[in-house]
Amino acid sequence: MIRYALICDNAHQFESWFASSAGFEDQVKRGFVTCPVCNSAKVERAIMAPNVARSDLGPKAPQPAPEASAPAAAAPAPVALMSEKEKAFREMVTALHRHVSENAEHVGKRFADEALKIHHGEAEERAIYGEATPDDAQMLHEEGVDFLPLPRLPGSGN
Repeated sequence: MIRYALICDNAHQFESWFASSAGFEDQVKRGFVTCPVCNSAKVERAIMAPNVARSDLGPKAPQPAPEASAPAAAAPAPVALMSEKEKAFREMVTALHRHVSENAEHVGKRFADEALKIHHGEAEERAIYGEATPDDAQMLHEEGVDFLPLPRLPGSGN
């Protein structure tokens, strides 16, 4: 079985399962594939990421296709429920941020300059944290400065 992300000529997106690629093409030609929102038979495959099964994780239960919704403009924003592993990860990231803020000096946008000064012995050695641009991070890496990006704090505009 193949699951395709589909789109009609009115830009409604939906999914459907087919026995094969040829089966999909045949059903489209015969007008059997229609949009569940507007009933249009002008349907084509939408761009989608491949779903590659991992054999090292064991068998997975099939996921039901999402129910058809109203047009995209009226559709609610997508949400996700977190698994226990994801909740534990969020707690670890929160604890990491708390540890860093309690045990290091916040230098803000001066992070790259301060880290470089500490690395060259021009400032006292201490734990610091702050903000760095990708260019700053590249420069620090090329200078041999040891630093570690912190993951974003949950709920901080990810």
